[in-house]
Order: sequence, then C-alpha cells, then structure tokens
Amino acid sequence: MEVVLADTLLSRCGDRAALLRALSAPLSAERAEALRLLLQRLAAGGPAAAGEAEALRRAAWEVALERCRPLLRGGEGAAAGSAERLRAARGALRHCVQLCGAPLAARLARDALAELAAGSGAAAQEAAVEALVAAAPRLEEPELLSRCAAAALALLREEGEGEAAAALVAGRLLPALGANGAALPRVWEGLLGAGGAARAGRALLALSALADALLPRGPAEPGLDARLCPRFWRLVQEGLTERDGLCRKRARYLLKRALDLSGGQRAELRCAPDEPSLFWWSAEKNEQLLQFWETYILIMETLEGNQVGSENKTLTKEGILHFLELYETKHLPNSFVFSEFVIGPLMDALSESSLYSRTPGQSIGACPPLGMKLQKFLATYLTLLPEEEKGSFLLKFIQKMTSRHWCAVPILFLSMALASIPACKVLGAEGLHALRDVLQCTMITHQILLRGAAQCYLLQTTMHLTDVEKVSFPEVSSFLLSLRPEESLRRDTLLWTELCSWLQVNDRRFRKSGTSDFGHQEASSLCQYVHSLVGEYLKTPASERENCFMPDWFEAKLVSTMILLAADVEQMKNKCSGKSNIEWIELEAFLNPLLDVLMKLGSNAYIPTLKADKSLQLLLKLLQTRWLKCSNVGDLDRCDLYLALIPELMNLCLKVNLKKMSSIRNFLSSLISASIRNLQERNSEKLKDQIRKVAGMASLAAVCEIMDGELEVHLESLPSVDALKKLISFSRFNEVLKKPSYIEEKNSSCEEKTSQGWGKIVARYVRDQWICLRFVLNSFGTLAQGCEETSVMSLSMAERSKEILQSALEVLSILPSDQVSPVFDCMKVLVPKLLDSSEALCIEAFDLAWKIISSLSNTQLIFWANLKAFVQFIFDTEVLAVAASAKGQAYTKIKEVIFKLIDLSTTKTGVFNVVLSHCCQSWIFPTVDERSALTNAFLNAGNYSELITEACVFGTVFRKDQRPIQDVHAFIENLGEKCAANVVAESTNRDDHFVRICAVKFLCLLDGTNILHKTFMEDIFIKLLDKDELVSRSRTRYYANSLQHRIKNRVWQTLLVLLPKLNQNFLSGTLDRVFQAGFSNNQASVKYFIEWIVILTLHKYPQFLDKFWDCFCYDEEKLKKSICTFLSVLAHFDIILQNTSEKKPALKKALIVVLQWCFSHNFSVRLYALIALKKIWAMCRMLHVEEFEALTPVIESSLQQVENMHGTGNARRNWQRIQDHFFFATFHPVEDYSLETIFYILPRLSELAEDEWISLSRFDRFTDIPWPAAFQWCHSRTELRELKPSDWTQQDMGSHLAEADSQTEWTDVQKKIIPWKNSTPSLDLEMAFQDRAAKLGKSNSRLIVVASLIDKPTNLGGLCRTSEIFGASALVVGSLHYIQDKQFQHLSVSAEQWLPLVEVKPSQLVDYLQEKKTEGYTIIGVEQTAKSFDLTEYCFPEKSLLLLGNEHEGIPANLIHHLDVCVEIPQQGIIRSLNVHVSGALLIWEYTRQQVIKQKQQQ
Repeated sequence: MEVVLADTLLSRCGDRAALLRALSAPLSAERAEALRLLLQRLAAGGPAAAGEAEALRRAAWEVALERCRPLLRGGEGAAAGSAERLRAARGALRHCVQLCGAPLAARLARDALAELAAGSGAAAQEAAVEALVAAAPRLEEPELLSRCAAAALALLREEGEGEAAAALVAGRLLPALGANGAALPRVWEGLLGAGGAARAGRALLALSALADALLPRGPAEPGLDARLCPRFWRLVQEGLTERDGLCRKRARYLLKRALDLSGGQRAELRCAPDEPSLFWWSAEKNEQLLQFWETYILIMETLEGNQVGSENKTLTKEGILHFLELYETKHLPNSFVFSEFVIGPLMDALSESSLYSRTPGQSIGACPPLGMKLQKFLATYLTLLPEEEKGSFLLKFIQKMTSRHWCAVPILFLSMALASIPACKVLGAEGLHALRDVLQCTMITHQILLRGAAQCYLLQTTMHLTDVEKVSFPEVSSFLLSLRPEESLRRDTLLWTELCSWLQVNDRRFRKSGTSDFGHQEASSLCQYVHSLVGEYLKTPASERENCFMPDWFEAKLVSTMILLAADVEQMKNKCSGKSNIEWIELEAFLNPLLDVLMKLGSNAYIPTLKADKSLQLLLKLLQTRWLKCSNVGDLDRCDLYLALIPELMNLCLKVNLKKMSSIRNFLSSLISASIRNLQERNSEKLKDQIRKVAGMASLAAVCEIMDGELEVHLESLPSVDALKKLISFSRFNEVLKKPSYIEEKNSSCEEKTSQGWGKIVARYVRDQWICLRFVLNSFGTLAQGCEETSVMSLSMAERSKEILQSALEVLSILPSDQVSPVFDCMKVLVPKLLDSSEALCIEAFDLAWKIISSLSNTQLIFWANLKAFVQFIFDTEVLAVAASAKGQAYTKIKEVIFKLIDLSTTKTGVFNVVLSHCCQSWIFPTVDERSALTNAFLNAGNYSELITEACVFGTVFRKDQRPIQDVHAFIENLGEKCAANVVAESTNRDDHFVRICAVKFLCLLDGTNILHKTFMEDIFIKLLDKDELVSRSRTRYYANSLQHRIKNRVWQTLLVLLPKLNQNFLSGTLDRVFQAGFSNNQASVKYFIEWIVILTLHKYPQFLDKFWDCFCYDEEKLKKSICTFLSVLAHFDIILQNTSEKKPALKKALIVVLQWCFSHNFSVRLYALIALKKIWAMCRMLHVEEFEALTPVIESSLQQVENMHGTGNARRNWQRIQDHFFFATFHPVEDYSLETIFYILPRLSELAEDEWISLSRFDRFTDIPWPAAFQWCHSRTELRELKPSDWTQQDMGSHLAEADSQTEWTDVQKKIIPWKNSTPSLDLEMAFQDRAAKLGKSNSRLIVVASLIDKPTNLGGLCRTSEIFGASALVVGSLHYIQDKQFQHLSVSAEQWLPLVEVKPSQLVDYLQEKKTEGYTIIGVEQTAKSFDLTEYCFPEKSLLLLGNEHEGIPANLIHHLDVCVEIPQQGIIRSLNVHVSGALLIWEYTRQQVIKQKQQQ
C-alpha cells in the first residue's frame, strides 16, 4: 500500500526536488521513512528529463550530506532519534548515491575514511561504515577502492571491542564491496594475502559475507574463483576443526557453496599442482564427487548436532556407510588433509556402538555392513597414501583409539580393520607402544569374548604392520604380556602358531636392545634374548638378598611366555629343516639356569630367598602355561606360591609318568601330618605362630582340593587322611585367629607385608576350614564314620550337623563374597538331612544364600562361580526331593527362588541358563550315589515343572542398544577357531536362546511310554495352554514381535514339540482348548502353529473330525476373526484324510462347510474358502464322488472364473499371492515336521523378528544336553528351506495389501537442505503480502514469522496454527505448495485460511531480510551464539521479524550476520535443542505477551 501511495504522490507532484527538500527538514521518524520510500521509487524509476534529473541530483546531494550523514553521525536531532529513523536514514543515503552516482560516492567515501582514521567513538565508526556501505557499489577511483578495502579489513581484524565492528563490516560493508567488481580483488588479496591475514574466525566471517561474489553462480571472473585458491581451502579446513561452533558452521557453508557450484558447472577444477588441496573437481566423476562430498558434509553436520535421538544415528550410519563405500570403490579426493577428517570426525562417529547393527536382510552371525566396509576402506585408503605418510597416519589412528574410552563393539571392529590392512612395515617402537596402550586402556569392558577378540586382532595388526628392524625383543615381549592368556593368546590356538611363525620368519631381524650383551651384532636372535632374559631374571642383587618381600609376578609371566615361544619357534625351525624331537632339547637349554636353582633348593641353606621365590614363580607360570590351565593365584604370600605348585606338579606327574606318584603320595602324607601338628599346637599371639596355623590350614585345603579332583590317585587310603577327617569332624568352625602381637618383631621389615591385611588372612583361614569340611562330607558322607555307632552318638551327630549349618550361616555373613562357594557345597550336603527337623534353619540358609548371589549380580569376575555353587546347593537333587516330599515352606521357598532367578536373568543374561542346565542334567541323567534315598531323580521335574514351563517361553525383547552386542557376539562365535578368543574363552552358553534350546532338548529326551515322563509332558502341555490363555486375556490385541506375541509363539512351538509324544486319551480332553485358541486374535506366526497342530492331530486321529466340524457352528460374530484359521486347515484336507478309509463322508461334510463361506461378504474369507474348495474339489474328482455331480458345473465354473480373473486390481493379485504362499504351496505338515521348521524356517517365513529364529547349529552347539539316540526330527525339506518370505499375510493381522514403495535405504535418509538451491525469479513479495492480507480482511500487525528454511510439513503446519492464534501479521514459507500437504493441513486445522502466507524461497532470503530492515524491522534469529540474549530478558520491538532455522542445520552461516539480534531459550536439561516449531511458538508467545502488556499500559 505504501508503494502505491508513493508512486501516486510522485506522479502528481510538479517539483520532485522541492518535495524531497520539504520532507527532509526536520527529519522525524515518519518523514525519514517517507523520504526513504520516495528516494527508492525515484531510483527505481526510469530516466527523467535532463533539467529535472539535475535538480533531483542536487536535492539528493543535499539530503545525503546535510540530513542523512549528520543524523547517522549523531548530529542534528540525534537526541530525539530512534532506531526506525536511523534505519530509514541509511536506506535514504543508499538511494541518494544511486541517484547521484560516483561523485557522491567518492565524497562520502573520503569523509568516512577520514572519520575512521581519526579514531572516533563507536557511533561515529558505525556511521562511517554505513556511509561506505552506501558508497561502495558506485566507487570508481582505484585509490579510494584500495583505501576502502583496507579500512574494511582493518575493522575486521580488530580484537577485543571490535566484535561489533567486525559483524557490521561482514554484514554490510563486505557485500557492498563484493558487488563492486573493481573492489573485490583488493578485498580478496587483503583477506588471504601473504601479509597480515585475519584469524580463522574473522576470515571465515568475511568469506561467508563475500560468498555470492567469490563463488558466483555464473561464469567466474579470472582470478576470483575461490575454489582455485589453496589458501582458501586451508582456511576452510582450519575452520572445520575450530573449537568455535560458528566457525565450523561457516566453513561447512563455504564448502557446500563450492560443492553446489561445482556440481552445476561440471567443469575441470584443480588448484596449483604443486600444492596439496582439500578440494578438486572432475567433469568425468561429477556424480561420484557430488555423492562423496554430500556424505562428507552429512557426517560433519550430524556430528555437530550431537543429539541422542535415533534420527541422527540413522543419518550418521548411512552417511558413514556411503562415505566408506565411495572411498572404497571410487578413487575420489585423496590428500593427507583427509587424514585429519578420518582420525577426527570420522573416528568420533565410529565410536557409537549402535552403528554396528545388522541390516534387516542379514542373518544372525553375519558381519555388520559397517564392519565390512571399514575393513575395505582402511586397506584401500592406506594404499592411496604416499609411503612416507602411511606410518604417521596409522600411528595417529591407533593413538586416537587410546584417547577416549571406547565401547567393546567399536574397538573390536576398528581392531579388525587394522588387522585387515595388507602387510607393510610402517610401525616402529612408538606404534608398538600405542598398540599396547590400546590393550591396557581401552579393554575396560565386561564383554569378555569381544575383549578377547579385539586382543587377537591387535596382535595380528602388530605382526602385519610392525617394522621389526625398528623394534627390539623387550618391546615385543612387553606388548605380548599385555595380552591376556585366558582371553586371547594361549598355546593351543592358531594365533599362537601364527605368532611363532612371525617370530621365526623375522628372527635375527629385530633391532638390538640398548641393554643387551649379544656382542657386536646389529640384529637380535630370539634364543639369545631368552637365554639372557632367564639369566637376568634369576640374578639377585646383593642389596636385596635378605629382602623378605615377594617379587612381582610380572617378570615370571614375561619370562615363562618368552621361554615357551622360543621353544616353539625352535621346534618350528627344526621341522622346516627336517629335524624332529628337538623341542625338549631346546627347552632344556632355556631352563638350565632355572633347573640349577631348583636342584639347590633342598641342599643349599644359603640360597637367597628372593632367588628361590623367583625360581618357583617361574616354574609355576611355566606349568600353568604349558598345561593350559589358568589357576587364579590371588594371594601373593609364599605359602600360596608353594601350595599352588603342588597341584601343578601332580598334574605334570599324571600326564608324564604315573610311576612318580609314590613320591608324591609320601610327600602329601607328610604334609598333612605336619599341618595337623601345627594346627593342634597351643594358640599363641606371636606372628610366626599365627602364620604357621594359617599355612597349616591352607596346606590341608590344598590337599583336600587335590583329592577331590584327582580320583584316580586314591589318596583317601593314606593313613594321614583319617587323622585329617577326625580333626575336621570335631574342630570348631569359624575360629577367628587372634591378631598377632608385634612387640617382639616391631623392627621387622616384613611386618606390613605379612599378607594383604590381617582380615584377609582370617577370611582365608576360615574358608580353608570349609574346603576341608567339604572334602570330608563328599568323601565319607557323615562326620561320625569310624566312631561307635550308638543312639547317643547318632543324636550327637544330628546335633553336630545342625551346629555346622548354623556355623555356615554365620560364616556367610562375614566371609568375602568370592570365598563362599565351599560353604555352599557343605550346605548342599547338610540341608537334606535337616529339612525335616530344622526347616526354619534351612529356609534361613536359602534366604541368606540368595541375598549373597543377588548382591553379586553386578560383579562379573566372581558372580558366575558363586552362582554355580548356589545352584548346585539349592537345586541339588536331594534338596529338591526332600523339600517336595514335605510340601512345606522349604518347597515354597525354592519355587520363590526359581522365579527370582528368572527375574534376575532378564537383566543379567545367562543366569537362567546355569539353573536350567544343572536341573535338566541332574533330572534326566542323575548321578545319585549309594547314600541317597532318592530312587528316581525325574520326580523333581514333575514337582518343579514351573522351571521347564518358564524355560519354554523364556526370552527378553532386547532394546535397540542391546541388539548390536548380541549380534556381534554371534558374529565372533561364527568365526570359530579363526578367532582365538573362541578357543580360549570359556563356553558359558549364556545366550538367552540356550534356555529354550535346553528345555526343548530335555523334552525331546522324554519317552512317552515312561509313566513319569508321560505325566510330566501332559502337565507341561496343560500349563502352556494356561499361559497362552492368560496372555490372550491380558491383552486381546497385541503388536507383531511384541513380548506377548513372542510368548504365544514360543508356547505353540513347544506344544508342537510335545504333540507326537501325547496319546489319544489326553488329546481328546485338550483338543477343545486348542480349537478355542484358534478363535483368539492371533498374529500370523501363532496362527500357523495352531493350524499345524490341528492338522497333525486330525491326521493322526481322524476320529476327532466331529469336534473340528463343531468349530464352524458358532455364530458369525465369533467366527469373523478366526474363520480363516479353520479354512486354512481345510486347505490341507488331503493330509488329514491320509489315515482314514472313509474319505467320502468327510469330503461331503467339508464341501458343504466350505461352500457356505465362499459367499462371505469379506473378500479375505472368500479367498481362504476358495483355496480350500480348490483342494477339496480336487480330492472329490480324484475319488469320483457321485453325490456331487449336480454341483460339478457350478463349482468348476466358479473355480475357473477365479483362475481367469482379469483386470489389474487387487483381487487377481491377491488370489495369486495366496496360492503361492508357503503355507499352501510348499509346506507339508507331516514331511516338514522338524525342529528346524518349528524354530527357524516357519518364524523366518512368517516374518517374526530375527531374535526368535533358532537355527539347528545353535541346537548342536549346546552340548550340555545330548540329542536322543536316533533322533530324526531335525532337518526340514530342501524345498521349504530355500523359500523366502511371501508378501501375503493373513487378513486379520491388520496388514494392508498395497504394494510397498521400492525405495532404497539410502534415499529414505533425509538430506540437509542447501538454502540457495531451487531459486526462482524474484516476485513482488510486498504486493503478494498485501494482497493476501486484504483477501483475509485482517489488519497488519507487526510480527512476521519467517519459516522459509523449514522443510517439514508437520512443523510448518504447527507454526501456521500458532501464528494465526497469536495474531502474527504473516507467515513466510519457502513454498506455498506446503499448504496442500495432508500433514500440514492436519496440524494447521485450517489456520492457513485466516493467516497471510508469503512465499520467499531460501535463495531470496537475503534480499527479503534487507528489504525488511529498510522498513524498520528488527531481524531476530533463534540461535545460540556468544552474543545471544536470554528470551526471558529480551524486549521485543514492535516491528519484529522472527527468523527460524532449518530443523537440522539451524540458521545458515550466510544469514547469521544479517541478524540484528540472536535470542536463545534458557534450558535446564541435557538435550541441546528444541523442535523448531516449539522454539518458534515460545518466541511468538513471548512477543505477544509483551505487546499485550504494552497495550494495557498505554490504555
């Protein structure tokens, strides 16, 4: 409207120059705005007559110099000025220059430069800059252009208080200079020239402001294309890694501008060939380069978001996959500069475990796509690097792996990628140290298998990439010692063999150690190094000869490992040279120094204690490593060292020469006798006496453990063992040693190193007592054997057992948690004897044991051993039998413990596995000895059938963050012996699948002819049906793959396994319940299992057909959801009638039933009825049933009509689909009955979640329960195994039958918008705005909401509704097409009909914002910056324009410097940003609230 009025006024005014002068004196806010508008229309109008044009120029000259400039300098009327008046004056000044041309521009420039040189205040500086902004586009004098460019760059470089000036220059002056073709080269040279270049932040600010000039959309002027300047790209690269987020944003903006320009031009583009550059372009690889750089930017922007949400993780994963694939398959941009991106942002992104998940099409156990692509990428990228840069890149890559705490999954795949690099000698000692740091610093994870696998790959990395001439044997051995033998490097693995081969090939090539004494040779030999190592190890410095402290185990472990490696390497050499049986000769040569010391231990009384300790330590480590047994020697005292050697020496004798056992027996007998004497001596408070007692009990415990484990040695016959039994039987348990007195020994240096604290000594002493008691109870059964068996003695022994159990409860409350297992073992023997007489005491034992186990659930190292002991105690065969026979509180308590363990297993995978495996083995394969009164252990299965019932349906639904861990575990396990961790790590069967596998294999072992087995299976069948009904009642409708769906699926799978073992009488009473389950609202997979059970039952017992026909007699309301299930059964009627001779009556009944449903109004029901009719009619034709001849024409014409159905609609397509569906086309209910079909193929074909697929290999892998003899129901037919899931699903699943969109996974990922794309010719936006407002009959308010950068219809619809409700004057959108979107309309609820909508494309925003600024609007951005205002403290001007950023990118860098102010919303939480609609709504409401308050105050 204002434009129309201005044009009217000018057309009717005779003297326009006079009009301008009249308006400019005095220059109020209203006059200034009117003057600006008139000057704008005059400048935009056509040429005037010569006389009038001169008059206008003189008037404009006067207005510029006498009115606008003084006002901007703060002169005339400054006190009464306002922001609106100053904005209008700036606009008027620009239009004056447009009217007057170069002379006025030169005058303004000289005056402004003089003011800047004078160094006046900030207001004068701002006025001078505004004058230069107005003058810059029309300047022509080279000298003035150079001075203006220099002044602009000087202001840009100012530090401290110069932030405001820099922002003003970037936002106003630099774009004006960029519009002047003569000024741009001077600015460019000054900005990136050799001398005095601005720092990165300011330079990027300036380059963003000049982007339109430096990265032109049209043909570039010579020398002004920023893409050809290496300095420009170095600055961009520096900006991408800046700490300041705004700098990074501007650098990405410039990169995107260059990318968009290059992709559009399709031209050859390279910087100077002698300088490395981040960016180049080739017309031939235009599309590949576009994909590469867009993926690069996508990764950078996603990382910048740093959000927790799944959308960003999906973007990151897809971006990384695409990036790695492009780099692997296309030889795209390669530069050492890219290494910084790989080691920085890319590795940061790779640290997210969830990225390593499988794709939907991959099978369980396959390598995740990111893992495979990472291996190929790293190998390819390294080959593209120059030889001199490979080492430094890999060193930085490995060091990055130590710079943060990595989770188990990322560190595994990064290690695998390093190991996949082709062999090259690029790592030296520093690289080896970095790999050792990875082992030591980043293996903090409870995922033992993944940790072990990562160690294996890091060792392979060392062997592939180390330059042996740059590392020494001490450095290699130090690295090898960081590997854990119990997790990765063990002597019986392929990895050990590979290591020996590497050492053999590179022997005598290793760098000579600085401390070695191998003569003058430059290289080192492994044998020489080991000989020297053993000699140095056994040397004892004179200053430490009498030191009583135990030496560190580190050295013994190092020396023993290197000895065995050297021996194996020498054996490998001898085999290659044709020699054999030389290993022991070489090993003896290595061990001669050790043998010398060991031979002197018994004869030389003066041998240093330290030397003896070290020799025994080395011997123990050699024995443990040689025989692959990893003992846990927790205490470091010499007593433990000596005792640990005894079982190892016994193992050695048993494996080498049993004739040596006589000397071992004699030694053990004397050890027992001496230990008993020490224990029976009078108690003394002296330290040495207390230690003697501790050592005595520890010795007895060690002997008892040996006798428990080595049954073939028959040590129980030793005379001293009887004395041991009597000592233990009548000793006081939990005897606490008195704390020793140090009065006589206070000067001893050993006082503080006696052990690991007196409390630990006492705990060890008490534990050893219970180890001895366990041996006595297990070996002799009773504490009274050998005494006179009188009633008094028997009574005393019963009381004695009760006393010991009470002592056990006491000791459980004081012993450390890692030492309670022998107490559990003793309680296992005592509780069955006391359950009848002391039930309360036994229940107390159950409760206390459970309390200990539940408290250890977060302790990985000691939990599993204690859980095993707990399970063996609570679920001991006799304990369960005695508790079940009484059916008292103990029986209830054990069942309570069962469900507590199941609950614990939902959070700690593997707990239920331990319980179930123990119970199933003890019930089906009992090992009841002669003392047990239990005649049949299987009775426990019936008494505790809840355990099997819950096991059949057990399995948690993994969260998204848990699935990658499970998948990666399966992947590592599938590698088998290729990964040494699979060989070394203990097979614990902790996968949740093994619970169900154990239960199913247990059920498969049962014999239907055994009355106990038969009763148990029938009980389980009934309980599972109860559970299915309970789930159906609890939730009538449930989602696919929900927990309810999975439980029902598992129920019917187990029922299928049990079905062949059940007899006719039992099925006769339960079949009705199976039919009732068919009436429930079930998911497709559950329906298939129900239908399968019905078919098999009717196949085996056709006499149940009458019950089946009754299912069709219910009313239509009950049948409408389930009739398809029973019609599917009829589709297999040929199989049902295989075992009956009277087929015709059954066919007649079936035909009558099916024909009724062929006329159903429901299309899906008709399809199922027709598929059944087709099968039944084919059988009738084959049997020549004469009764149906009258129906022949009708039925055959109907079937023919269905087969010949024409058209392209869903009807024909769905008829073909249902015929091709596996359940009707391929599946054979009898021939395909197998575990593979039940647990793997049918779940897969019914599109059940992969978590529910259990392959036969998993059944085979679980060896705790064997397969039944001659078990035949394992494998499915090949035809069924090769099928893929069909696209037909049962109608009452709620699935639609529409065709899915065939979009690739990558195209589904939302890309970032590039704001300058899709630009269109400018429109008269103001007129469109006014026209829209006039049509709606609404007055213009003063708030404009600009949402052109938002590209989601839901956000735009919500903003439209919010803006209309709070009375915004207009909503600016990127395209008016959004209002036709259904999502937009759903959120806006017709608000677009009552709110002015303006279309401003992203490419037009700069011009639009500048135009609104000249109209007096304050441009407000919703952005977090260093200078942003808190929303609660900011006062909105009446004329406010609110600019909202894009959902992902925010406000682009090229728009930020056009903002007058940034406002941020105060936050208290962790998530960094709000949804853009929510942010906009908060600011719109705050603006409205402030304006309402102002209006009330004015009234």
